[in-house]
Amino acid sequence: MRITQTTNGLRVHAIAGTYVVLLGFDLPVADCAGLLGFSIHRQDLTENEAYYLSGSKAFAETDPGFPAGTQYSTHDHPIQSFQWADYSVKPGHHYIYTITARKGTPSNLTDFATTIIDIHTEAVTANEHNVYFNRGVSGSQAYVRRFGDLSPDAVPNRKAYEWLSRGLNEALEDFIRSCVPGVDSLRIAAYEFNYERFLDVIKEALAAGVDVKFVFDARQDNPKLKNIATLQALGLELPNVSFQRTQPKSYISHNKFIVKLHNGTPHSVWTGGTNFSEGGIYGHSNVAHVVEDPLIAQQFLDYWNDLAGDPTSTSLKNNIETLTPLPIGQLPQGTTAIFSPRKNLDALNWYAELARNATGSLFITFAFGLPDVFKDVYANAQAPLRFALLEQKTRSIKAGPEKQAEEGKIQQLRNKPENVFAVGNFIRTSTVDGWLKERLSGLNSHVRYVHNKFMLIDALGDDPIVISGSANFSEASTIRNDENMLVIRGNTRVADIYLGEFMRLYSHFAFRESLQWRKPDDPPKPLRTDDWWQDYFGNTTRSHRRMCFARSQAMALSTSGEVEE
Repeated sequence: MRITQTTNGLRVHAIAGTYVVLLGFDLPVADCAGLLGFSIHRQDLTENEAYYLSGSKAFAETDPGFPAGTQYSTHDHPIQSFQWADYSVKPGHHYIYTITARKGTPSNLTDFATTIIDIHTEAVTANEHNVYFNRGVSGSQAYVRRFGDLSPDAVPNRKAYEWLSRGLNEALEDFIRSCVPGVDSLRIAAYEFNYERFLDVIKEALAAGVDVKFVFDARQDNPKLKNIATLQALGLELPNVSFQRTQPKSYISHNKFIVKLHNGTPHSVWTGGTNFSEGGIYGHSNVAHVVEDPLIAQQFLDYWNDLAGDPTSTSLKNNIETLTPLPIGQLPQGTTAIFSPRKNLDALNWYAELARNATGSLFITFAFGLPDVFKDVYANAQAPLRFALLEQKTRSIKAGPEKQAEEGKIQQLRNKPENVFAVGNFIRTSTVDGWLKERLSGLNSHVRYVHNKFMLIDALGDDPIVISGSANFSEASTIRNDENMLVIRGNTRVADIYLGEFMRLYSHFAFRESLQWRKPDDPPKPLRTDDWWQDYFGNTTRSHRRMCFARSQAMALSTSGEVEE
């Protein structure tokens, strides 16, 4: 749900996903003199509670001297940013936000302009698309405040795992357990297929009489050996039930999808970038995406049947390009499936061309570096605001001249005011600016932070495109690996959910990356009393963000109320 409201010059654009409400503010530059920030009051009409949202900074003059990790009410210590987000909302709730521009002095704040937003968050389930993001941020202040320095295994009653899952694992188990024996069937394609709790649910379904079959990666020792050992230990390596994907050896079968059939007819698909592993579900950031569309489900079933036959690369590519050809001309409204491997890089170049032609904004995740075709996108795309979220600054390269050159190319892109990048990180000490030392879950070693594979094109506009699935935006994912992607055009509900989660992850990692330039003995940075807002105007990255999230470039400021949904 999206709403724009302007009162006395204070413009607020709100976007509600399931667990996130994004807020973009704008105020005419002539009204910003003396601006000390924005207070945000939230009413939850569903649970009948109300309070001011909090931030991490205080004015030096009125700092109450609370211990490290304390949050400060925005009523007394307003937000000094033109873009904020509420990451504590719940799905399907009714909220009222009151945003007030504050002036005066830290000890005597005054209200300059107030705008009220009445908005509902999205329910997790809908008629066609259900989207589940795990938290993906075990290295966080929220984790430390809840569970201290304990690993997830050390927290009683699996409460840490429940928090890290944020409903993803529960939805996965429900998807399996909803099957009616003798009526429903499941066809599973997996890369990592070794999470015992998930496989116990599969075993339970088989025992009840549900028709379950799966094909899994067995091309290389990792994850082949662990997959097979886990299946053998649970008694699931069964004839005519489990099928190994073995050729060609140098590639990987990277899918993570489940097709559900009802009376033999494909009904829905569970897909996304989440491996069926403990690290996939609870560790690094991931999304699962359920599509309830018989036509899409049929395509996935046809793909599964091909994979189960363990075809050669050439025959599989021929079948896939017939099954999911690239759209010719304008991308159609609705959902399009794109499978791999393919004969050439046309699909990768097609994704890049969609990104290059974005007119408003671009948001992409990169788990394994920024390919050259997307370096060109971030150098030359039309969109005035282009975000990238990376697992590492570069792809995995040994230290040396090649890595230095690659880092130099990335830095050149980061220097452009249109580009906003963040790289995975966490807080390693309690001696910087009052922040608490964090820990990672320890569930992942190769990819520790950003495992998502999705792209959002003009996500704040009326005709957004969401691309999401198992495939990294890379050459290997296009012409070598077994992969699947969904391309969803025109669905603002789906775009709003993905955008909120992208910004949650971006904000989390961008701040932690910025701490690498802070020294342990640097004094805390309090809220400012100077013209901190000036950098939000002119040809700056922050100015581009202000206009994008407040939708200021799309609509003129107005002193009367206006609403768009």
